[in-house]
Amino acid sequence: MNSVLLLGSAPDAVRARDFDLSQFSAIVVLNNAWRIREDWTHIVYPEDFPEDRRPTETAGRQVIEYDQFVPANNAFGGIVYAGGTMAFTGGYWALDALQPDLLAFLGCDMVYEGDPAKSHFYGQGEPDPLRDDPTLQSLEAKSNRLRYMAFERDCICFNLSIKAQSRMTFERLDADLLSGSLEPIREMAKRRHVTAVNHTFVDQALAAEEQAGCYYPSGDYWNSEPPIDAAKLAQIDDLWLNVFN
Repeated sequence: MNSVLLLGSAPDAVRARDFDLSQFSAIVVLNNAWRIREDWTHIVYPEDFPEDRRPTETAGRQVIEYDQFVPANNAFGGIVYAGGTMAFTGGYWALDALQPDLLAFLGCDMVYEGDPAKSHFYGQGEPDPLRDDPTLQSLEAKSNRLRYMAFERDCICFNLSIKAQSRMTFERLDADLLSGSLEPIREMAKRRHVTAVNHTFVDQALAAEEQAGCYYPSGDYWNSEPPIDAAKLAQIDDLWLNVFN
């Protein structure tokens, strides 16, 4: 089975250092998360990611930048509908490029609480998903969308977080189970997803996206003219929020 881990930079992402990932085909790290484990296989970061934070040694690994993750997101309707933050951007890239059967996330809860100086595992970072951006009005809606798009490609998304709160709506998976067979876990989750999907809302959400026309092949939606209609995106979010019963 083709299993992929996508690792973000939340403080609890360091738990991944102790995981048995021998069954995983790829370990995709976002931005600074390459510092957590040495056996990562792919790194995804935007063009404005500071050069002094990038890994200096990438031999045998793949660096995924703007020219690769934008087309991958376009295959699913574009970054505006996917959500313009790296947890979703990287998730859609992995779904498109690696075609996993199972896509597990850690350090991507997008919840910022407690000591502001330790917003990320390396200290204070920028809470990118919380910036004023019309594509990020509902992180839960965008999470539901990714969950559905993955399911349509026969991939199940899981969240390895043990935090009480998460903006990711994926089913939780106990990391202790990673050392065993993941196939029966995936199959049980698939059966639950089949009964949970509300196709009426899916059809309405996809139709609303097409009608809104917020597709920008370059990915530079912030330079769009006329500006993106945030109210329309909020209505689309409301539909995605109801996709899973």
